[in-house]
Amino acid sequence: MGKAAFLFPGQGAQFVGMGRELDRDLPAARALFDRANEILGFDLREVCFNGPAERLEATDVSQPAIFVASLAALEDLKATKPDVVASCAGAAGLSLGEYTALVFAGALDFEAGLRVVRERGRLMQAAAVATPSGMASVLGLDEEKVDELCVRVAPFGRLWKSNFLGPGNIVVSGDKSAIEHLEPAASDLGASRVIPLAVAGAFHTDLMKPADARLAEVLAATQLSTPRLPVYSNVDARPHDADADATRARLARQVTSGVRWEQSMRAMIADGYDAFYEIGPGRVLTGLLKRIDRKMPCESVAAR
Repeated sequence: MGKAAFLFPGQGAQFVGMGRELDRDLPAARALFDRANEILGFDLREVCFNGPAERLEATDVSQPAIFVASLAALEDLKATKPDVVASCAGAAGLSLGEYTALVFAGALDFEAGLRVVRERGRLMQAAAVATPSGMASVLGLDEEKVDELCVRVAPFGRLWKSNFLGPGNIVVSGDKSAIEHLEPAASDLGASRVIPLAVAGAFHTDLMKPADARLAEVLAATQLSTPRLPVYSNVDARPHDADADATRARLARQVTSGVRWEQSMRAMIADGYDAFYEIGPGRVLTGLLKRIDRKMPCESVAAR
């Protein structure tokens, strides 16, 4: 067996029906949904399984929903391939997924993690409501061209590079008016495609202020332990360590900082990871990894 790492998805991976079979068939998964309902004060199980999609896609719902569904999928892997879980040597998560990874690594317990994720979702939803904004994946342009794209749409609104997902796949975030004028400018620069994302606002940009400061307060009151295995940070693509305050600072910065996903994956590969598992709804991270290193194996553990 190679040096395995677990990857946990972020917002946008949600779909109506996720976790339904796990809840039905696996007592450990059912217990997670039961406890989540108690902590959240609403029926997360109902929204995950039956929607409506508009409710599930709301930031304050989708973030705890993906978090719980991903950990339910992890319970499935524990039941079916316990040797894989026991041998896992590292983890990473895309944006929200970094919290799931930290729970897996023992830095946060499930309840504390869910409470932080709930507040993170609320704060980011409030920031999104305050400023009409959005996100879109720009395919086929390098970083220099995306910089030029941001300049070209500047007359219509602010735009930032927010997620560095892989070669020729950079997500931009900004004012709704900038996103609306994105496609013709991107096409003119040679982009192959522009894909609007199903999120409520311009995450990982300055438009998320003051959510970062308020999240820092939530994190300051949250107990963090040293991760039992490396969890790579979105902010700088380096593993969190025993410094809990540094971890808190990175997690707060993550709200307004660009997600260095490609850099994280390349760092993990350089550190010797050679077998990956995407755990949770969707297969986005598997696809991204294949674009970064087409030979790198990545097995999906679905939130079915």
